[in-house]
Amino acid sequence: MAVKTAVIGLGIMGQRMLEQLILHKDYTPVALWDPSADACAAAQALAPEAEVTGSPEAAIAAADLVYLACPPVPRKAYALAAAAAGKAVFLEKPLGVDLAESEALVAGLKASGVPAAVNFTQAAGAALTDISSAALAGEMGDLVGVDMVVTYAAWPRAWQQAADWLRFRAEGGMTREVLSHFLFFTQRIFGPLTVSWAQPSYPGDPALCETALLARLENEEGLPVSILASVGGAQPDRQEFTIKGRKASHRVSNFSDHAISEGGDFVPVPQPPADRRTVALQAQLDDFLLCRAGKPHRLATPQEALEVQRLVEEMLGGKG
Repeated sequence: MAVKTAVIGLGIMGQRMLEQLILHKDYTPVALWDPSADACAAAQALAPEAEVTGSPEAAIAAADLVYLACPPVPRKAYALAAAAAGKAVFLEKPLGVDLAESEALVAGLKASGVPAAVNFTQAAGAALTDISSAALAGEMGDLVGVDMVVTYAAWPRAWQQAADWLRFRAEGGMTREVLSHFLFFTQRIFGPLTVSWAQPSYPGDPALCETALLARLENEEGLPVSILASVGGAQPDRQEFTIKGRKASHRVSNFSDHAISEGGDFVPVPQPPADRRTVALQAQLDDFLLCRAGKPHRLATPQEALEVQRLVEEMLGGKG
């Protein structure tokens, strides 16, 4: 029987996941909620058989799984309400922006015993699976570090403009939205990280999010993770994450374009699928079925998302 799913938060990511839920044979969207009437109308057009409920509580009550794509601050209350009702919970990242609140969220989800995971979209993807296997098998040689490079002409990007909260320091910014994915990826392979130093740059308006970040992190063996992120200038988006080994290095661009270098140019492997987003999100939904069934899965746990949040918020505060 298909998993009856409620979607709370019907902005960009909520609508993208709603489209994937409709395509997946093992899910049925049954309830939708957002405080924006326009967002509800757009989602209803995608899923006319789902009900736009009058409250998030009604959406939770109608479903077996609650997917939360709302901004970070209200996410805790909805997640714990769903868990208290015995519903599985799939949360968007970042887990939150306040560490104490997120610690309470993770503890509450654990105490409830409901299946719960966080949607770092590379978790069930081929790139992370293949690079993890290559590292464990010794195919990369000794690992020597990670480089992250993220540059944008503007933030939020054009397709994110409707999500106005992304431009504010309180909940948004590229460190939480983009670099968090790469930090999760790195910790899966390198283990826990600590921030050695970090220098964020902010505009004159204190309400707005960071425009640049330079940082160095290290794992328990002292291997470096170097971050360069910036906004501004006429340029295409660049989202590049490189795990370096003495025998081979692996690079992931734009979240799923995987390439390998053995000292020469990076060679793509394999040819990326035509619709990378669909492939990635369908894989995430496949693995959430395993999570819901209590089986091993590749998705990020709430605890992993909390550890990423610790790194993000420490970097955004500056160190060293």
